[in-house]
Amino acid sequence: MPGVSRSFRHSACSPESTVGMVCRSRGMEIVGQARIAKLTMPKHVEGIDLPRLEDLRPAVIGLGYVGLPLAIALGGTGPTIGFDLSTDRVGELRAGRDTTGEISEPRLSEARKQPLRLTDRPEKLAAANCYILTVPTPIDAHKRPDLSPLLGACRVVGEAMSPGDLVVIESTVYPGATEEDCVPVLEHASGLRLNRDFWVGYSPERTNPGDREHRLQNVVKVTSGSTPEAADLVDALYRQIITAGTHRAPSIRVAEAAKVIENTQRDLNIALVNELAIIFDRLELDTEAVLQAAGTKWNFLPFRPGLVGGHCIGVDPYYLTHKAREAGHEPEVILAGRRLNDRMGTWCAARLVKAMLASGRDVAAARILVLGLTFKENCPDLRNTGVMGLLEELKDYCLDVDVHDPQADPRAAQTECGVDLVAHPATGLYDAVIMAVAHDAFRALGPDRLRAFGKPDALIYDLKGLLPPEMSDLRL
Repeated sequence: MPGVSRSFRHSACSPESTVGMVCRSRGMEIVGQARIAKLTMPKHVEGIDLPRLEDLRPAVIGLGYVGLPLAIALGGTGPTIGFDLSTDRVGELRAGRDTTGEISEPRLSEARKQPLRLTDRPEKLAAANCYILTVPTPIDAHKRPDLSPLLGACRVVGEAMSPGDLVVIESTVYPGATEEDCVPVLEHASGLRLNRDFWVGYSPERTNPGDREHRLQNVVKVTSGSTPEAADLVDALYRQIITAGTHRAPSIRVAEAAKVIENTQRDLNIALVNELAIIFDRLELDTEAVLQAAGTKWNFLPFRPGLVGGHCIGVDPYYLTHKAREAGHEPEVILAGRRLNDRMGTWCAARLVKAMLASGRDVAAARILVLGLTFKENCPDLRNTGVMGLLEELKDYCLDVDVHDPQADPRAAQTECGVDLVAHPATGLYDAVIMAVAHDAFRALGPDRLRAFGKPDALIYDLKGLLPPEMSDLRL
């Protein structure tokens, strides 16, 4: 994923660019006048104040799963800039296409009528006085936080800032990152001082790619600011577009910590049921049957086993454990959950191979079909997909593996995962079929057509509960 120097990688959640239309009439005049004012304004002005809510001119930095819906929502309130370094991303949005699938073509068409301007030119950011950063915060090869996309975005914003501006970060970070890591970059690039010349806020994104129920507007937004006045302004900004309301945290560090534990909690809950699945497999018990029985108790949490990946659950816990170690604490439970979830692909592959051997199949000559590659259902996002652990282990057994995923972009699958997708798997060809991702497109095929991909005696391994129990040979 490209980063910010010409590579701040797309969104806090993936391909980022923004639906843009050149601001017209009064909107265009406001943006144009603002830019002229900024170009002539000295870097420090005594007695500078925060702008009023009605005078905010937001710019959303990064136009992916997080930034695009936000830019469109803010564009409905007044002049807004949607900025992404990717010329291709901005171009596709201007053409009315969103490859993330988060915004429909009709909605994009509507957005073009708003005072929302899309651009890939950093100099255009000078027209704004409120910058909202929605770039990704991944981990590196050693599972350490990689803030380079966010810090790169801070440099771009810092070069555009003027006295009186507000900067809000939505990207997931560890507690303290906004003030300890981002602010120094903003100060250095702008020549301004925090809480004297500019202010910052933190309002973590809660985007769930592919989820058509929990959208930006109907999910409560946590807000915070570097001063009480800044916190008030950040909260008021989001209250304009969040119908579910806001929760004002007492400090930026509290808001950062709240975000990073949301997915850590989910990761640990999934790790628990993944371990239960391993235990129940040894005990020859059906995990789903056990979970359904336990679920009849009012306070039993309805988590299910599966392959864990994506830009949030598989990444965010490492931001917290990094900060914990920095503070002198070795986080045992969190890391144990991460290790277990990271191993699930390997365990699932080994379980299939053992079942094939036990049934007398020629494993060396077997062909396997894996249905699904994205990190979750009904979403084209391939980042950190847990299916890769499964594929890599199957290939270590020298198995011939095909992958089919109608949601994934074939070029992205090849460049990001090294996987050549099969567009139309043949029926009756495979010795085993693995249901890895529960796309609606797979559910629509129905049990009989899903089974038909395999030979008459093929092993069917259902990781996602796509089939009735009696129609699969193995279930997670």
